[in-house]
This record gives sequence, structure tokens and C-alpha cells, in this order.
Amino acid sequence: MPLNATPQTLKRHPSFERLLSAAQARILLLDGAMGTMIQRHKLEEEDFRGERFADWHCDIKGNNDLLSITQPTIICDIHRAYLEAGSDIIETNTFNSTTISQADYEMQAISREINVASAQLARQAADEYSTPERPRFVAGILGPTSRTASLSPDVNDPGARNVTFDVLVEAYCESCEALIEGGSDIIMVETIFDTLNAKAALFAVQLTFEKLGFELPIMISGTITDASGRTLSGQTPEAFWNSVRHSKPMSIGLNCALGPKELRPHLLEISTVADTLVSAHPNAGLPNEFGGYDLNAEEMAATVAEFAESGMLNIVGGCCGTTPDHIREIAKAVATLSPRAIPTIAPACRLSGLEPFNITADSLFINIGERCNVTGSAVFKRLILQEDYDAALEVARQQVLNGAQIIDVNMDEGMLESLPAMVKFLNLLAAEPDISRVPLMVDSSKWSVIEAGLKCIQGKPIVNSISLKEGEAEFVEKARLCKKYGAAIVVMAFDEDGQADNLARRKEICQRSYDLLVNQIGFPAEDIIFDPNVFAVATGIEEHNRYGLDFIEATAWIKQNLPHAMISGGISNVSFSFRGNNPVREAIHSVFLYHAIREGLSMGIVNAGQLAVYDDLPTVLREAVEDVVLYRNEQATDGLLAIADNYRGDGTTQSKTEDLSWREASVNRRLEYALVKGITAFIEEDTEEARQGVARPLHVIEGALMDGMNTVGDLFGSGKMFLPQVVKSARVMKQAVAYLQPFIEAEKDVAASSNGKILMATVKGDVHDIGKNIVGVVLQCNNYEVIDLGVMVPAEKILQTARAENVDIIGLSGLITPSLDEMVTLGKEMQRQGFDIPLMIGGATTSKAHTAVKIAPTYSRNQTVYVSDASRAVGVASKLLSPEQRDSFVAEIQREYDAVRLRTANRTSQGTLFAYEDAVKQKLQINWRDHQPELPNTLGVTVLDDYPLETLVPYIDWTPFFITWDLVGKYPTIFKDNVVGEAATALFADAQALLKNIIDNKHLRARAVFGLWPANTVNTDDIEVYSDESRSQVAATLHHIRQQIQKPGGSDELISLADFVAPKESLVKDYIGGFAVTTGIGADELAAQYEAAHDDYNAIMVKALADRLAEAFAEHLHHRVRQEYWGYAPDEQLDNEALIKEKYRGIRPAPGYPACPDHTEKGQLFDLLDVTHNIGITLTESYAMHPAAAVSGWYFAHPDAKYFNTGKIARDQLHSLATRKGVPVAELERWLTPILNDE
Repeated sequence: MPLNATPQTLKRHPSFERLLSAAQARILLLDGAMGTMIQRHKLEEEDFRGERFADWHCDIKGNNDLLSITQPTIICDIHRAYLEAGSDIIETNTFNSTTISQADYEMQAISREINVASAQLARQAADEYSTPERPRFVAGILGPTSRTASLSPDVNDPGARNVTFDVLVEAYCESCEALIEGGSDIIMVETIFDTLNAKAALFAVQLTFEKLGFELPIMISGTITDASGRTLSGQTPEAFWNSVRHSKPMSIGLNCALGPKELRPHLLEISTVADTLVSAHPNAGLPNEFGGYDLNAEEMAATVAEFAESGMLNIVGGCCGTTPDHIREIAKAVATLSPRAIPTIAPACRLSGLEPFNITADSLFINIGERCNVTGSAVFKRLILQEDYDAALEVARQQVLNGAQIIDVNMDEGMLESLPAMVKFLNLLAAEPDISRVPLMVDSSKWSVIEAGLKCIQGKPIVNSISLKEGEAEFVEKARLCKKYGAAIVVMAFDEDGQADNLARRKEICQRSYDLLVNQIGFPAEDIIFDPNVFAVATGIEEHNRYGLDFIEATAWIKQNLPHAMISGGISNVSFSFRGNNPVREAIHSVFLYHAIREGLSMGIVNAGQLAVYDDLPTVLREAVEDVVLYRNEQATDGLLAIADNYRGDGTTQSKTEDLSWREASVNRRLEYALVKGITAFIEEDTEEARQGVARPLHVIEGALMDGMNTVGDLFGSGKMFLPQVVKSARVMKQAVAYLQPFIEAEKDVAASSNGKILMATVKGDVHDIGKNIVGVVLQCNNYEVIDLGVMVPAEKILQTARAENVDIIGLSGLITPSLDEMVTLGKEMQRQGFDIPLMIGGATTSKAHTAVKIAPTYSRNQTVYVSDASRAVGVASKLLSPEQRDSFVAEIQREYDAVRLRTANRTSQGTLFAYEDAVKQKLQINWRDHQPELPNTLGVTVLDDYPLETLVPYIDWTPFFITWDLVGKYPTIFKDNVVGEAATALFADAQALLKNIIDNKHLRARAVFGLWPANTVNTDDIEVYSDESRSQVAATLHHIRQQIQKPGGSDELISLADFVAPKESLVKDYIGGFAVTTGIGADELAAQYEAAHDDYNAIMVKALADRLAEAFAEHLHHRVRQEYWGYAPDEQLDNEALIKEKYRGIRPAPGYPACPDHTEKGQLFDLLDVTHNIGITLTESYAMHPAAAVSGWYFAHPDAKYFNTGKIARDQLHSLATRKGVPVAELERWLTPILNDE
């Protein structure tokens, strides 16, 4: 979107060229806060009323905009003060001048008058200071109003709205026209906290420009409400830009809510992506406790000057708390600094939900989720007809979780009122951030439904669809409206004569549509998505023979001849002739997509259940389908029909007959196939055959095997293979290398070269290594040499080994929170010992924020990088070790971490922090007088040894198992996922086979110990555990942590686990339980056997299954305790899904987790249960359990007991806890650092 682009039908206001000329020469100055200056006059009710409104029927004090009529001299003098201070652009006093905002004072009837008068005052002042050399400009302000189009005012009804898009447009049209009438040079839509409001304002501005026949420059300024980096309605800065860039603003920027330091990272994001001027007018710091602003002029100017020095600014000013003094100092600070150079941004379709989604030339094929379509999903249709919108939203959520990048929404159903259904669903969807983060496609054959949908969406959506079916006039009108709404469009190859059904017609209609859109109305070519019509092939009708080929050739033609346009299609249509024969349909989809994507197909609506992998298709079937799709001969349809019945059903018979066809290929091709498919059955004989054909055994590794692993790496990197498959590939590679090793040693051959040497370790005190092992395998698959030191590795051993082995990178892993401190320690040691190699950080408790704030600053000699999951490890490692990419990658990471550190430093607590003694007063109030705790049936400690594993299997929660392997989706629906479903199904089958082997052969042992004891709360947050029912001897005192921060809108109660046990003074006899279980006895040994056999896949699988069994054991044992041993819920009848969702009474929180974050309390639990003696689980110095497949925690039985997060605590509670535990404060602080409030 070039800055100087203009609609062909509108003239430009003279202010355009003057403004652009000034902006190229220097950084332009806005004014400061109007409200702050008005407050200095200490005006009272009679001052606001003046003579004209002396008898107004309601209070109007606070209606600052009205002062343009009742106190014009004050307003004009404020403008003059800012102009005197150096402002180039002054803003009209109209922040609340729309009819909507003036309705608060019942003055909507004079809204237009206020806008005109305010603009006239600003015009008068600006003209007094303007010179030919330095013109001054008036920005007519359109404020956000007091209503929100994207947010519900009713917490109980997320779909409710207190204003509509149309009402906003009407109000903004009146204000905009009045501001221009009063003499404004610019229209500024500012302080945007809801992007849908802003889109309504921009829509109104465009309507006004068209009415007047000329256009003014538009300035847009959004508001990031807090350190989360999002607007109030949830958008990130780039998503916000994508949503409003269609209006071609002269500038985009941010103002209000934050001070300059807090605003910087978000302004940086805007300045990086916007191809127009960038503005900022922050507050004078954050408000103090009295609502004032403390950042003085000199301090603010210094910070803003750094923005300019960093190349982020074209226009700058101030918002709340700023004065002419601030503007004067800012003007001095930026006077000699150059304005930001406007970057050249390549054309691309830039969509958004709450987050940006940019479709660039490098983007892969985009899968549009189709299940929120009543015409395509019977389930969704039923839910909408039954008005079960909660379940309908879950359909959308599952699509996003399973990888859909865009969600198509269609409500066209004869028994449904489509328009209200569309509006209701989209409004509800807007309240679900995990869904609305992706862009939407508004799909309907009714224009009224499409337009109603567009009025509900704050992001940049896609319209599906428009066409020339009703003629050019209607086509152009709808396209103009889509442009005003800021939507991309799907254009069907359809005109007045019907659908394009051959190549020539497709070309003709698409070219004509493109010319009308791009050349006549200025529609961005990159926002056009052509659908050249996917029709059924193999129908037996001769005219249909070229349908597949015509679409594919049309795709190529559009890509070559209609610059920047994209292509989409409804893929399932192509196979309609074979409905009822899913294997053939899947093959047709796969072949069709394979060839269409190669020719430029950008996206498609694809049925997740009907897509096969092209390379996996039986050769005979694939050839026959390609004959049809590509129309390679006249007999193609007959040929496919002749073999189609061989594949009816699940197609397994034919597949089995062709399973070994790959064995007929050359040995190198066989090795590649075996690596990609993870097949070990023939690896030794194929490796031997390959060795016979080369001069040296090393050549097999460097040649055929590495070629195969490169293919694996490419497929994994492009999302066509998944972690379980890659780990299987590594197993094949290792077995091949192991076979060759004796031959290599006999020749005393040198080792094969690698991409780099990486040392990996789980840090001291931590025993968890599944994720680390997976990362190691992925790195090895990409030709990195990995030295894995295992678990519980001290810093000194890591560094000694790194130096001795001369490694290129160190990778650290950890799961428990104490591991974070160990990583900080290791970073300091690397700095002290003079290391100069990259440090990679990963593991469940690690994060980008912790890495940037805590670890990276301790090690400045090289870069510390957070790696979020295994799929990113190779990319990070390759860039860190690449001479060409390293510097730019490290610079990017450093900029990113600087922004994280700045956000963290400026983050304020979301809630009210109570002193500990006050928090205690707000404890959970339980009526103990009317509650009689149940006496456990079995008091004391009980040991369960060699517990039958088969009993635990029904209690397994499989969803986390798939997450371990980086396969995201909920069990069992993950099997139907169009992206990872096949990999998940294969992984699950392997898991079931190994699990059966483990159970049948008793490879793992399950052991448990639990105890139930008399107990009462003392000292508010401590629980005394008694040796027996006499309660005369205290066996242990448990120390719990209380919430101290009350969240906005949350409960007044500040909870501690001790609240769930009766206080001693109540004289109520209460009880508590504790447990520890493991299914990891034998896991390390079994994994070692697989590793010795070069089978990392099963080695990792053993540990993953042991983990799941341990969690299942904890769930199962808790179930038995509730029903039998404690017996407070003897009639409980819950299935596994209900158990997973914790629908039962009681909780089992674990030390180190959110409700009891003190890891050291695990020591008391182990002493009470004598865990190590009874079942063999030990604790490391960091209180990690070994074996790692273990779970421990407490049992609470009160009906009100619930899980919660203690959140941050203050030092007063830390001191109290240290005193009660009898440990030094410094020692306890080390353990509780992650939850200490440092503000």
C-alpha cells in the first residue's frame, strides 16, 4: 500500500501534499493533552453551562467538548499554548463529541454543532501560527465513544452488544462531516481500544469523503491497554494494523494508557510492519495512586528522543498528563533527528483475528476450516438449529486447535434465519480468544448475511464470495463495500452467462474481474482470491473430462497473469463421482491438490477426513487417478472405474499387495524409503548391499543414509512428517550406522562430518528427560552430533564436558521450577569461565520471558536462546552455527529479548496486593459448625506393592501423551485431524503394542503408598498432622501459602489450602491424606535396552508410557481413596472423561504446583509416608522424584476444596513462612523466587 496511493474517483485536499512534504523533512509534532490543560482551570458546573445551558436539566460538568461552545477562549488559548510550544498538528476538542458520547449528557442534538465549533477554534489558532515555511494543521478527532462493538457489557451474555456497527457509522458520519466543515485538515481516529469501533469510524470517513467529493489525510492511533501488548478487545499491534490498513491512512500509531517506556515495544512492532508514517503520543508515564502523571517534560523528552534515534517515529506528541512544557522539550529533543524512513513492504494478503495472519509468497498451502458450515457439516447444522451455541463454538475451537488457519462460517440453511444466526455466532465467537485469534471467512450466498457478518468482525476477514453473476454494476458495488469493510474477497469464476466450465471461460472471467477490481476501483490485488470452480471429474460425460486439468491450468494462468492474486477452491467437489468409495475419493483429492498446489493453488476448503498422502498412494491407483485429473488419455475414466472397486471400503487389500513394491527400487532409494517410513526390517541387508557398492563404508553414511535423512529433515521442516515418525527414522539410521561401525573401525576410518556438535543435559536436581531426548533425536536426524549427559547433571560436569569435547552449543533442559535457578547459575559460570558458544534453553517450566530476563543477562559472551519445542531446535541450531545467518538471527533475538525485558520491567500487577495479615482476614469462610468431616475407614499408612498395571490403563489420559510428541489435539478426535491424524493414529498403535508388551511381560512395576491422618489447621496457614485419633502427638506440621493478590473482578476471598481443613479452635475433628505413586520401576532399564539396540523411538516411548501410567495410577488411587479407604464418596460413579475433568469431590494438589508452590513441603510428605523405604521413590536435592514416572501430593476432602493458583506473594508472607518453618529467609527465598512479587 504505497503512501501516496489515491482513489481514482476522489480529489485530494490540499493538506495532503503540505503534510507529506513536512513529514519528509522532519519529525512532526502533535499537541499534548487537552483534558489535562482543562483541569488546570478548575472549572465548576456553572462554567460548563455558561449562559446558554444555565437551565440544562442534568449535570454537565465533565463534558469537556461542550466548552468549545461555552468557554471558547479557554479552548483556543490551550491550542495556542501548544502551537507556541512547537506543535505542527493540533487536535480538535472533540474526543467525546459523537451523538453516542454526548447522549451521556443528553446533548446528542448539538453534537454536530460541537464538532463544527471545535474545529473552527482549532482552525483559528492554527492559522494564527501558520507560515508558508511552516504550516500548522488541524486534526479533527473521532474518539472511541463510550460503547464497544466487539465486547459484551454483560458478563453473563458474551454475545450481547450495547452498540451496533450501523449506529456507530451514523454517529461518526455526522461528526466527520462537521469536523471538515469547521476547517479540519486531517481526520484522526484515535485512542482505539476496540478495532471494530475504529472500522466503523473509518467506514464513516470513507462515506463522508465520497459524499463531499474529496478526501483528507487519515491518522489512526490505537491504544495498547496494558503490558500484555494488546488492545482492550484483544488484538496485537500487527493484527490491529492489518485490520485498518485498508483505509490507506497517512499515519498509524499508538497513544494513551501507557507511558513512553511501556509503549516502546508495541510501537516498535507497528513501525516494523507499517508502510506509512508512524505516530506516538503516550501518556506522561503511568498514573499514580491519585490519578495524576509524574513523568516530567525532560524525562519524557529523553525517552521519546530514543524512539526517534531508533528510527521508529514520524509524528510525536503527548496524551494524558502532558502539557505544553512536555511538547516544548520533545520538540527540542527531536529537532535534529531524522524522521523514520518508510519501509517497502512486499504486497501480501495480511489478514487478522486477534493475531496477524500474513499470506506471503513463501506461505505453504492454507487449510481453511470447513466445519462451521451448516451446508457442509451435519453436526454443526444440528447445533445451530438447536441453538446450542456453546457446542457450536467447540466445533470452531477444535478446528483451531487442530491447525486450521482460517475458519469458514456459513449459516445458509432453509430452516434457519441465516442473518441473526450469523450475527449471534460471530458475536459469541469474538468472546473466545482461543478461536478468534485466527481470521474468519464469512461465507454466504446472501449478500445481506455477508454484510451483517462483516459488521461483527474486528479483524480482517475474507468474504466468500462475490461474482459477476448479477452483472458488473452489482459486482463493483459489492467489491467497493468489501474494500470499505476491510475484507479480502473470494471471486467466483461466474458471470452473467453462468459458471466458467472450461479453461477459456475461466481465464476470461478472472481477467475481467481482476481488471474491474484492480484498475477501476483500486482493490488491492493481494486481497483477491479467485475460485476458478472445482467440478467433479470422471462423471462419464465427455464434456467433463478436462474439468480437473482446466482448473489446474487456470490456476497456473492466474498465478502468471494476474499479479499477487491468490487461488482457492472447494476441493471435495472434484471427487463427487466416487461418493461412497472413500479411498478413491481421498486419492483424487491428494492427486488434485498435489498438482494444483504446484501450479500455485494458495488455499482450499478441505475435508479433513478425505485426504491421503500423495506418496503413500498405491502406484496403480495414483496412475489411474492422474490419468483422470490430468486428462492424459481418452480412456482415463474407464480405467479408473475398472479398478475403483479394488479399493472400496478401507482399501487395505490392495495396499497390502503393494506394500513391498518399494523393494524393487535401487538400494539407495530403498534406504531412503526405509528412513522416511521408519522401517527396520530390511535395514541390515540393504546397508550391506550399499556397502558392497562403495569404496569405503563411511561413504554409505555420507551418501545414501545422509541423503535419506536430509529428505526426512525437509519433510519434517515443511510439516509433512511429525515427531513420532522422525524418531522412527532415527532408529533406522542408528541401526544402519551400528551395522557399519565394525567395518569403519576395521579401516580405522575417520568419522563422518556433522553440522555441529551439541551437548545436552537435564540440569542438576531434575530427572525429566523425555523432551530432551526427543530434541536430541531430531537434531541427530539433521546431522548434528549430540552428546547427551542424561539427567541430574551438575553445572561443572556440563562445562567440563563441553570444553573437553569442544562442543558448538550447550542445550539445557528442565521441568521443575528449581531447574530455572540452576540454569541461571550455569549461565553465570559460562560467563565467568570465558565460554563463547550459544546456550539453548528448553523444558516445560522454561519460557522466553524467563530466558530473556533471568538467564540471558548472566551470559553476555554469546547468545542464549529459548527453544519452545523440538520442531524449532534444528532451525535455531542451524542459524546459530551458520556464518551467513548467525549475526542477523542473534540481532533479531536480542531485539526480541530487549522488548521482553522492557515489558517485564514495566509490567504492573493485575490486581490488588494485600498485606499478608490483611490477606489472612479474607480467607475462605467455611461453616465448620454445620460440617461433619467423614472419619476415614483406614487411618494410617497403607502400601500397595506390585499393583496390576492393566487396572490402570482405563484411567490413562492420552491427550498429554500426544503433546509429548508435539502432536497437538484432543484424544480421541486427534485421529481425525487432517494434519496430524495419520501420525497420531500410527503413534497410538505403536503405544498400544508396547503397552501390551510391558504389561504382559511385567517390564514395569507399579507401587504406591498413601496415608490418612487426623489433622487440624493452626496459625491460619499451617496444618497439624496427628499420629493417631487421640491428637496428642503432632507427626508433622504442613506449611501452606495464601493468595495475596486479588484479581480485578475476581472473588474477594484469598485462599490457602489450609482453609480446607477445620481450624483447631473449632473443635471439629478433621483429616488429611497424602500419597506417592510410581510406575517407573524398571523404566530406565527397559529404555536402556532399547537404546542399546539403537531404538530411540521405543526408548522414548517407554518413558512416555510410564509417565502416563503414573498419572493414571494417581487418578485411580484417588478414586479408591474416595470410595473405599476414606470412603466419603462410596456411591461415586464417574467415567474416565469425568475423572480427567475432575468432576469428583476433593482435590489432590502436589507440592511444587500452583496451589502449593513450595517444593520443600515434599520432604514432609515423604517423611510422613516413609516413601523411599516403602516404595523406593527418592528425592533429589531439588525435590524432583526418581523414578521420574512418579506423582505425589495431598488429599483434601472438604466439598468446597478446589484447585487454585496462589499467584505472587509478598515478602511479608515469605518472612512469616520462614519463621513458621524454622529456616533462614534466604534459603526459603531461593525456593520461592518464581512466586515472589518483586514490584
